Amino acid sequence: MGRPQATSPELAGGKFDLKSFLKLIRQTSPRYWQLWVGLALGLLATGAQLMVPKFAQTLINGFSHGINQTLLIGVIGLFLVSALISALSGSLLGIFGENVVANLRNTLWHKLVRLPVSYFDNVKTGEMTSRLVNDSTQIKDLLANAFPQVVTSIMQLVGAIVIMVLMDWKMTLIMVLAVPAVLLVMFPIMKQTGKIGRQRQDALADFSGTADETLSEIRLVKSSNAEPFETTTGSGKIKSLYQIGLREAIYDSISGPVMTATMTALFVGVLVYASARVASGTMTMGTLVSFLMYLFQIIGPAGTLGQFFTTLAKASGSTERIRDLLIEQEEQLTIGDDQSVADQTLAMKHVDFAYEDDGQQILRDVSFEAKPNTVVAFAGPSGGGKSTVFGLLERYYQPSAGQITIGDQAIDKLSINSWRSQIGYVSQDSAIMAGTIRQNLTYGADQSYSDEELWHVLELASAADFVRAMVDGLDTQVGERGVKVSGGQRQRLAIARAFLRDPKILMLDEATASLDSESEAMVQKALGELMKGRTTLVIAHRLSTIVDADQIYFIENGHVSGSGTHQELMADVPLYRDYVKIQFKD
Repeated sequence: MGRPQATSPELAGGKFDLKSFLKLIRQTSPRYWQLWVGLALGLLATGAQLMVPKFAQTLINGFSHGINQTLLIGVIGLFLVSALISALSGSLLGIFGENVVANLRNTLWHKLVRLPVSYFDNVKTGEMTSRLVNDSTQIKDLLANAFPQVVTSIMQLVGAIVIMVLMDWKMTLIMVLAVPAVLLVMFPIMKQTGKIGRQRQDALADFSGTADETLSEIRLVKSSNAEPFETTTGSGKIKSLYQIGLREAIYDSISGPVMTATMTALFVGVLVYASARVASGTMTMGTLVSFLMYLFQIIGPAGTLGQFFTTLAKASGSTERIRDLLIEQEEQLTIGDDQSVADQTLAMKHVDFAYEDDGQQILRDVSFEAKPNTVVAFAGPSGGGKSTVFGLLERYYQPSAGQITIGDQAIDKLSINSWRSQIGYVSQDSAIMAGTIRQNLTYGADQSYSDEELWHVLELASAADFVRAMVDGLDTQVGERGVKVSGGQRQRLAIARAFLRDPKILMLDEATASLDSESEAMVQKALGELMKGRTTLVIAHRLSTIVDADQIYFIENGHVSGSGTHQELMADVPLYRDYVKIQFKD
């Protein structure tokens, strides 16, 4: 399955699209009451702040008659009340932003764990982690910090300008004429900042992917003496991030001083003009001080707005990438029938398969049939397509052509949850999660199990002895990727987990490959008991498995070269005969 590309022009060229952003936020089911109450309190606090200069004007103009103590106390009280309400407003808006981002991360996490395996074939794990952590953090900065500040700043800016117009429209007009000049200076800086922000997020995702891949395979790095290579590779990506960071730091450092210098020039110009007005007697000193106080109230919000647009530009790339991830088609785990597949024939009919990203044909016209209570083995050279058959049966991928059926219906008519819950899959990778042995045995189970049940399946898998020998028994930590247990032990734990699922269909991909002869004999005996009344599919790497199978399908170069019992294939298929002689010569 190829990765769909975002076709919407909403964010074309890196431009921030408010409609697109708001659509993304609505997906997180935000608590709008926090937003509206926070904005209302912000409006109230801004109103109080805007009253202060007017009171100051009256207070200063009345100095000739003495200080009005009541008015002075009122001004101080207004300051304190405004600060308190503003803090409460900021807290509510900040909580709103944090809640939105938490819900966004939940949405992303829900999406990631439900994406099909084909998506993970094409995207590095570190890149997905970057989407989940770094890009959502960028949006968090916008929502939880920049957005609350810009809302109150706009209120303060508009309110101050309205009052200033009413006080002295001529002085206000001088300021208004200077605004286009400020925007003209700031626009190229903001455009470049947005471009660099997107480059940084992409480079960060790339570096995160490389780091995750390298550190997860650190033993391969060590055994291959690849430390110099990985050091060089990582250093190159770090240098790229550093160079992007340098440019970002330069533009960030430029935007602040440019805005400050422009606003300072505006302030000096207004002060000179106002001083001339006071000297000529056309403006009172109180009006001048009040006007300058309003001007100060404008400078702060104007700077905040400039910084907000910079943050907005940086968040545009993050929004685009998150939306690209969210529109990926996820697995529909619960759509379809829930029914038992016991005692039904499993069949693959004329199946072709190719990966959509490169079009390479992996399987061609593959057919087989596995009747209930039988063992079907798949044999053939490595790379022939045997594991791909298992991947299709697990519904990790969809066939390019043909059909897979259970009984009289296609398996895609069953819900994925129902289908996979009835399959016990033990792969040659012996996948194991960080956590305890108990957690690994019951991983994904929708019910709880007693210690007796867990020890029973460990006995069946010849794993009980080594688990008992561990200090914490079932509660022993296996470490990340199971590094604290041996390969054979991991394999037996995986087999025990399959026993616990009590599956209707068993799929064993080299399930006993890591066991010694004694353990293998015990596990094979236990598997023989588990196979009773179940359909068992085996990728055969042991001669005993091939000899005992009810039906064998020999797969090479993506197609079935022959099928039958071991004796039939030895007699009729020369390639199979040669394969057996070479593969099992010992």
